[in-house]
Amino acid sequence: MTKVILTISWLRLAVELWVNRSIGKIGDENLTGKINARARIIQGYELILDNGRSQCSVADQPTETSPGLGPTPLELCVMSHAGCYATIAALTAKKMRLQLKGCEVKLEAAKNAEVGTITEEAFDILFRINASDDKVRRLHDVILKNCPVGILFERAGVKITYKLHIQRE
Repeated sequence: MTKVILTISWLRLAVELWVNRSIGKIGDENLTGKINARARIIQGYELILDNGRSQCSVADQPTETSPGLGPTPLELCVMSHAGCYATIAALTAKKMRLQLKGCEVKLEAAKNAEVGTITEEAFDILFRINASDDKVRRLHDVILKNCPVGILFERAGVKITYKLHIQRE
């Protein structure tokens, strides 16, 4: 019964967020490059996150009694990094006129207990593409220069390694 109530509460909140999308603005409304976010506690450690548009997500902190309804905020950061890499890969391949037939990004992040956050990440990337090793390496280099989430992680001092694989089709 609790799960049903939580689901209904989450759906009500999601509809409210979609209908009432106004959140605080920074400076001029026409400023380019702005990104909005809002987090609201639903219950306990369960959060609903939204971007001020029509997208929202659930985040949660698992406890001894609950496995959680969604990823933790830190897991969302890692998932965002993997997603950003894959998205920038598709955009960059198109600009480079490469026929990218697929890209699978696996990412493992290591959280250092002493530091309290992520200090290392290891990417394992599979490109499904008919291109030379040199072109794929160039694609990867351009992705790294244009992935804003990756730039955040790099500037935060996270040690990042990349393992590239090519599946030619």
